[in-house]
Amino acid sequence: MSPLDGELFSLVMPYANTDCMNVFLEELSRAYPQEHILLLLDNAAWHRSSTMVVPGNIELYSLLPYTPELNPIEMIWDEVREKGFRNEIFKCLDAVIDRLCMTVKDLAEDVQRVASITHRKWIIDALMI
Repeated sequence: MSPLDGELFSLVMPYANTDCMNVFLEELSRAYPQEHILLLLDNAAWHRSSTMVVPGNIELYSLLPYTPELNPIEMIWDEVREKGFRNEIFKCLDAVIDRLCMTVKDLAEDVQRVASITHRKWIIDALMI
């Protein structure tokens, strides 16, 4: 997501691992070929893998360990949990995935909301240099 304009790019992947991260990075790069993308990462193992393939238009920036408050994507996850998953029991995993996709799609269509909940002064200042 972009805290500047609120644009949100997402993929629902079957695993949280390096192979899926590589697919995500490739698709992100393909979606924005003319952009230089600064991608903030937490310190998940698959974000530090030696087999991760980073396209030329993407730069990775690892945040300090144990600082989710610095990562604006955590605000997106809070919003997804709050809007899409309230004390509900799902009949199957496919129903959970469907709800996730619907909730993220609805959020992605509201770029002003995405920008407002992910805006961090330190990120905006860094991007304006």
